Amino acid sequence: MALQNQHTPGILEAGLDEAGRGCLAGPVVAAAVILPADFSHPVLNDSKQLSHKQRLLLREVVLAEAVDWAVGIFSHAQIDQFNILRASHLAMHQAVDLLQVKPDALLVDGNRFLKHDIQHTCMVKGDSRFLNIAAASILAKTYRDDIMEMLHAEHPEYDWRQNKGYPTEAHRLAVMRHGLSPYHRRSFNTSFQLQLF
Repeated sequence: MALQNQHTPGILEAGLDEAGRGCLAGPVVAAAVILPADFSHPVLNDSKQLSHKQRLLLREVVLAEAVDWAVGIFSHAQIDQFNILRASHLAMHQAVDLLQVKPDALLVDGNRFLKHDIQHTCMVKGDSRFLNIAAASILAKTYRDDIMEMLHAEHPEYDWRQNKGYPTEAHRLAVMRHGLSPYHRRSFNTSFQLQLF
């Protein structure tokens, strides 16, 4: 099924999505993307449905053709400070506030959002329904992947190049073997330790 370009035609709308909420390590990254009203692309979809190579190619399309785009990043320490849901929403706010072109409305992936001074609409599975959210999911995912690959160079023992900080069996075993890195989220510790045994 083809994704819709906009939720409300005729207004300037930014799609918002995030990546990294379910990870044990690293930041949560959010993106805001405003696409042209006539934008279309046969492959653009929810980033989780695409290969790494497709995501990288689509990132270049989005960066080249978007009316405007921005990325917000909240670190592992900020996640511990605010909790992951609030940190995700604040990263989205950061992305919106970094836009040079102010949108009339926000279209947010998910079922809840921290109110912004720009009106918003939440859309469950929005990244597989709307092109602007799908584009935001591509940017959030690929920019976060880049960060995790850089952190992998510091701590190759956790294999973040492969797992990107998600709680794979290999990642959990690496934590058992090496302990927590400086980039692991301490607020996830209790539930994470319970999963190990």
